Amino acid sequence: MRLEELRKIRERAEAELRLRAGQARVKIVVGMGTSGIAAGARQVLRAILDEVAQRNLKDVLVTQTGEKGLSAKEPLVEVHEPGRVAIYGDVDEAVARRIVVEHVLHGRIVEDHLVELREVST
Repeated sequence: MRLEELRKIRERAEAELRLRAGQARVKIVVGMGTSGIAAGARQVLRAILDEVAQRNLKDVLVTQTGEKGLSAKEPLVEVHEPGRVAIYGDVDEAVARRIVVEHVLHGRIVEDHLVELREVST
């Protein structure tokens, strides 16, 4: 392995550690419970990860959680930002990509899939 390859691996690992340490601007949480997976949550998670990687969004953490209790709206995606949490329902791959572009990049709520917008204290 060349020195440059090792340097790139180290930089990626350091970036991932910074995100895990809570330095992310936005956290995206995909519901991966049984009903979410049955409704297509795996594909949604892949689409979000792909869009975040393609756009080189280093300040966005993508994670998953279990059942959220809204199985009729699965797959569910939460976008956590300072002061608010947006919960999206009936998310497919195309909507997942829209959430990354419209909400995460441009700060615009994707109204047609919004289930709830919660104000939270930071």
